[in-house]
Amino acid sequence: MLKKLVFLGTGGTIAGTATDTADNVGYTAAQVGVERLLGAITGLRHAVGDCALESEQVVQIDSKDMGWRHWCALVQRVQHHLAQSDVAAVVVTHGTDTLEETAFFLSRVLDGQLLREKAVVLTCAMRPASSSTPDGPQNILDAVAVARSESALGVLAVCAGTIHSARDVQKVHPYRLNAFDSGEAGPLGFVEEGRVRWVHPCPVVGAPVSSTSVQSISSVVWPRVEIVMNYVGATGATVRALCRVPTADEPAVRGFVVAGTGNGTVHEDLLLALREAQAQGVSVVRATRCAQGCVVPSSAIGELLDSRGLSPVKARIELALELMEKAADAALAKTTSLF
Repeated sequence: MLKKLVFLGTGGTIAGTATDTADNVGYTAAQVGVERLLGAITGLRHAVGDCALESEQVVQIDSKDMGWRHWCALVQRVQHHLAQSDVAAVVVTHGTDTLEETAFFLSRVLDGQLLREKAVVLTCAMRPASSSTPDGPQNILDAVAVARSESALGVLAVCAGTIHSARDVQKVHPYRLNAFDSGEAGPLGFVEEGRVRWVHPCPVVGAPVSSTSVQSISSVVWPRVEIVMNYVGATGATVRALCRVPTADEPAVRGFVVAGTGNGTVHEDLLLALREAQAQGVSVVRATRCAQGCVVPSSAIGELLDSRGLSPVKARIELALELMEKAADAALAKTTSLF
């Protein structure tokens, strides 16, 4: 059976344009559709080999504006294509600003069995499509090489010839082409002249929620989880303000992730406010603002759960998913008790 590589477009810099081909920062993101983007890449037909190519525009936005409804649309389309027996892998073109969050989200909610059999590869660009020297075309070719590799599984990110896992990938530079890093974990592999050199096996996470919830995820209420940071002179004012009774058109805060200094340390006034929030039923998770390493559990503020090595933005996603799961379990228990 002829296998397909499915490309899902979401916009981003890779699809951006500027009036001047020398302008790599003053562009407008998400201007070129994925079909046109792919059609302009010399050598793509050769790169996909004996696979058929299919493309679909899921959303068309600057990734800084990525939101829950966009994720809902994307995860459903990715899940749909992964479930097709004639689809070998899915490649997602995405903006760099929130790629690490989308990759982690997909790795946590997509059907774990499908992720153990196929790969979802996110790729991007730091220069717009209109640039005289765009990096997007090569990144897409590298993503294709990874997607076609028999060793590729789960959700991966490919940029500047480097393969990252969804859990560890992080944007670490605002301008250079190799803007992503995997910290202490290191990259999973590299793409060199169209060939993939793996240095670590692909980790496969599996969904914390059932595959049926992916199909109905658009109807799920995304719990409001905010991120606060510790710094010199930090106070609990922001936390207390966010915990006030919400207006009719905004949801109540359900959780906080605090990006602590060092080993997750938190200013005494901010810590007091977080403890007050906990007493009101708000969940609190402690991460570190450090770019590498993770919070080592300590009895000093042990009542705050640590992020289990996740960055603040990924810890926010994880906490939101846990809160969604608890809400679903509570609703099921309530329904069951009626019978």
